[in-house]
Amino acid sequence: MSTGLRVLVVEDESSTRAELAGQLAEQPSVGEVQSAAGGDEAVRLLGEGTFDAAFLDIAMPGLTGIDVARILRRLSHPPAIVFVTAYDNHAVEAFGLGAVDYLLKPFRPERLAEAVARIGRRRSGPAPAGDKADDLAVVQVELAGRTVFVRRDDIAYAEAHGDYVRLHSGRHSHLLRQSLTYLEEVWDAAGFVRAHRSFLVNLASITELRVTSTAGLVAVTGAGEVPVSRRHSRLLRERLLQAVRGDA
Repeated sequence: MSTGLRVLVVEDESSTRAELAGQLAEQPSVGEVQSAAGGDEAVRLLGEGTFDAAFLDIAMPGLTGIDVARILRRLSHPPAIVFVTAYDNHAVEAFGLGAVDYLLKPFRPERLAEAVARIGRRRSGPAPAGDKADDLAVVQVELAGRTVFVRRDDIAYAEAHGDYVRLHSGRHSHLLRQSLTYLEEVWDAAGFVRAHRSFLVNLASITELRVTSTAGLVAVTGAGEVPVSRRHSRLLRERLLQAVRGDA
């Protein structure tokens, strides 16, 4: 019996579905590929067996790829999710649903191979720090009807804002529909540290730590001051020292 990845392709356009399934079958780490012509058929197949990964189109009649992903999240052992779509305006929501990758059509063969490699690393165990640092390296936000791409390395700090996170970079800030806890997990290896229950700060953006009469200890960044709680101050100082020594 093959020990390769068991993959489900969900795509309503028949030629695209066949092409994607064929390309996946050629990947050395893929053992079996099944296809579904829509979300309803995908849910049925997922109920009949287990899959290591699901490649989901987004815009489909009936259940969309986003709908299917929400259903998958309720499974005790959900497959890795990769969205394959012609539309770039769902990336933030996709990663918020735990997607491991987001491929824009038409994609290069090496991008498909990269997505399959990500799935393989997830299947074999927790991702090493270097891989986690790649998650959300670029975030996509909507601003006045425009799609704006923000580089993680340009972000000085992130602030919890209801169901969103406000990302601060220089004089600009953007709302991202994501939890601060999730960003803390995926950005830890990139140097983002919890400074306060409502704030993550980029170590590379800190110019000094300062005690103020109003806010107490704050981390000073080019985008403003970040409050540092007593609970998180020790770890923040340790990570700053590691960064200075080049250990982080």
